[in-house]
Amino acid sequence: MLALILVGIYAVALLALSAGQRGSGGVDYLLAGRRLTLPAFVATLVTTWYGGILGIGEYAWRFGISTWIVFGLPYYLAAILFAFWLAPRLRRSGAITIPDLLVNAYGRKASSVGAAAVYASTVPVAYLLMVATLLAQITGWSILTTVMIGAAFSALYVALSGFRAVVRTDVLQLVLMYGGFFILLPAALAHTGGFEGLWGALPDSHRSWDGGLGWQTVLVWYLIALQTVVEPSFYQRVFAARSPRIAKVGVLISVAMWVVFDFFTVYSGLAARVLLPDLADPMTAYPALAGLVLSPWAAAFFTVALFATVMSTLDSYLFIAATTIGHDFTRTPVAPEVVRRRTRLGLVISAGLAALGALLFSSAVQVWHDIGSVVTSTLLLPVLAIHLPVPWRPSEWGAVLAMTTAATTSFAWILLRENGGYPLGMEPMFPALLAAGFCLVIDRGRRPTDSP
Repeated sequence: MLALILVGIYAVALLALSAGQRGSGGVDYLLAGRRLTLPAFVATLVTTWYGGILGIGEYAWRFGISTWIVFGLPYYLAAILFAFWLAPRLRRSGAITIPDLLVNAYGRKASSVGAAAVYASTVPVAYLLMVATLLAQITGWSILTTVMIGAAFSALYVALSGFRAVVRTDVLQLVLMYGGFFILLPAALAHTGGFEGLWGALPDSHRSWDGGLGWQTVLVWYLIALQTVVEPSFYQRVFAARSPRIAKVGVLISVAMWVVFDFFTVYSGLAARVLLPDLADPMTAYPALAGLVLSPWAAAFFTVALFATVMSTLDSYLFIAATTIGHDFTRTPVAPEVVRRRTRLGLVISAGLAALGALLFSSAVQVWHDIGSVVTSTLLLPVLAIHLPVPWRPSEWGAVLAMTTAATTSFAWILLRENGGYPLGMEPMFPALLAAGFCLVIDRGRRPTDSP
């Protein structure tokens, strides 16, 4: 009951923060007028990129310290690369979305394929599943009911003021997500005998660098981490930054904050494995640990912190998906008010699709893996090629062929999976990226050597 009361107060706070100044449409509604300051930029990027909190708990409980090797280090490296190489030039581009970059570099066909990939990656199935799971735990309601509530509520408060709603609520959610884990980990360590006792009580596999999964499984997450350089939420915040310098510095500060947060989340997951070795559902590792080691009020606050961590990503991805419908799929110049109406319609459509997906999947990690494999392999090479000198860029034909071939290959590879294994023992991103690269080589070969 305490948790439900605090979650209710949190929900009211989100609505209040979202109901302030409303964007009129266009850049104002989609990017908050490109006026993000450094603190706002950092708050919204840090919270958005860490919404998969229950999935982190699930992975740490199952596979131990390798969680940091898989979900920490590769993303730091990719984000640092993004900060130095891409962030300033993206802010200077004047674009609103990734498909804007594609249409400028290649044409409308490439932009349409890219928009479809962006949309697939941002319909927030995994995050809605996590919100619904949390809500079901504190209310006892069915997953169907909590999925519908989560989808409707997130669409409602984001619709009020667009990207401004996302940024304002992220500031509150940053405080909550850090505060929750700063309370949880010390309490858990008191039950394990400190870090030394925790480490000694772990199974051998949980102390190994790969969690017993093998190098290829770990390596594929490093390829998936390259999603960072084509990650729509990164691009959205960079496009909304007040200046190129804020975009670059903001990403670097965010990396430092993720390192700190990862320390708390990974070790909390390890503590859950030690203290709750027979946990039926590993995705509930953090809530179950909080119920074991915290007082009722502290456990209720931690529940709100979990909601804040997930909702900060759910609302952001939901808005990007809606923007893809309202701005990218049409490509027809319209009045700002029409952009806002189309984006709000996109919120309704995307929330509905996310709800459907959340009812079909049971593992957040599996959702990340499958969607990340398809989308990253689809977008990675053509989007990075935008930043090459013009003579080295693929043609529109080459970009479209590379994206569609990569998407088809990776999706087919996933469909052919049997008993957890892929054809040839190869993760789907490997053949998909090879296929995309082959298409770009063919495209290069069919162009005159003196082409401009």
